[in-house]
Amino acid sequence: MSIQSGNPAPEFEMLDDTNILRKLSDYRGKNVVLYFYPKDDTPGCTKEACNFRDDYSAYENADVVVLGVSPDSVASHIKFKKKFQLQFPLLVDEGHKVCDLYGVWGPKKFMGKEYVGVLRTTFLIDADGNIKRVFENVRPAEHSAELLADLGINVSS
Repeated sequence: MSIQSGNPAPEFEMLDDTNILRKLSDYRGKNVVLYFYPKDDTPGCTKEACNFRDDYSAYENADVVVLGVSPDSVASHIKFKKKFQLQFPLLVDEGHKVCDLYGVWGPKKFMGKEYVGVLRTTFLIDADGNIKRVFENVRPAEHSAELLADLGINVSS
């Protein structure tokens, strides 16, 4: 199943980096940036997370929730979050059930090797719980700026 703009966002329940159970329905009434990334503390994922961190006040001021999702464990998320001082929840999708639900678990290639993993994808979910936009093949360095522009949020330095 391919999730597209206008579709209802699939409901999920996942633990976050503080062992709190988070559900998508908890965020009704707010726009949600739900970003899926392959692995904590790897170069691209760190760049992406740090850009969200650096722009976080702009998201917060616009009442937009940022949620990161990867198959890493709570312990891994705690370490990653602390090391890079990330202010937003990192959700644990061990077993990649939610990645499967959102269609972001699939074949990848790296240095000539083929394997299966998280396809770096972000879903912008509106206040009613519908998919507003899907960002595929995200470029970690530019992604937060791309989202802010799509949301019409100006970032003051």
